[in-house]
Amino acid sequence: MKNTKVLAWTILIILALVWGSSFILIKRGLAVYSAGEVGALRILAACIFLLPISVPKLKKLSKRHIKLLFGIGLLGSFIPAFLFALGQTRLDSGVTGVMNGLTPIFVLIVGALFFKQKFEKSMYLGIFMAFLGTVVLLTASGDGGFSGFNLYAIFIVLATMCYGMNLNFIKYYLADLNAVVITGVSILLVGPLAAGYLFIGTDFTDKISNAPGAWDALGYISLLGVMSTSIALILFNRLVQITTPIFTSMVTYLIPIVAMAWGLFDGEILTAGQLGGIGAILLGVFITNRKKKASSAGK
Repeated sequence: MKNTKVLAWTILIILALVWGSSFILIKRGLAVYSAGEVGALRILAACIFLLPISVPKLKKLSKRHIKLLFGIGLLGSFIPAFLFALGQTRLDSGVTGVMNGLTPIFVLIVGALFFKQKFEKSMYLGIFMAFLGTVVLLTASGDGGFSGFNLYAIFIVLATMCYGMNLNFIKYYLADLNAVVITGVSILLVGPLAAGYLFIGTDFTDKISNAPGAWDALGYISLLGVMSTSIALILFNRLVQITTPIFTSMVTYLIPIVAMAWGLFDGEILTAGQLGGIGAILLGVFITNRKKKASSAGK
């Protein structure tokens, strides 16, 4: 029991560090490559790393599974990878890390709207707080006041919506497959799209040969794909097996802390408006998760 507890805390801390560091890695990649190139490289790196797992599993899956996994690959990996990179071209990495916390909110909303999942009325407060915090972040300006909408933040919101839909689709349509198979095969299926876009639709080959710092940036993005998209999911799956949902959900609150710490270390400045928005989002996620846990405990 003691060893299991130590293992659980170790995995939780590693996950928080890995996922919380994703946003600074995206920022480093964007210093050389375009948002599209960063997104494609991230998927391609994860795809190559997972080949020993995904290729053998692909042969054992039905046509139905393959079609669903291709959709999961688009919705849960491919599209968000591009959206996060695009959003971070005009957003600090710390702010982006906090907005990633909207994912559990959209998991609940999509589940209630499309999959008849029970939606407690008390959860509306948490959703409202998260929505309010998002609006504040959309309008917060760099001088601490408020200005027009930062449209690039919408890309992050759309990415978390994709995650919310993706998790519900996995729950209701792919419950017979484990997380490692789902991740490995879904990324394998969208990997060729990323490769095609990268080598045909961008000037990546020219940048990797001539742009200063191109290889360093490639290393950051490759680390992002391997650690955040591949290894972290395997660790998360293990954490789910050895602990409770309440313990596992703690990673939701640790990721923004790590992301903001990296941002501050990198010279990013949080304004009063941004801090208010961040606080509202985290409070909203906390309230919603608490209500969800209470509801589940009563069943």
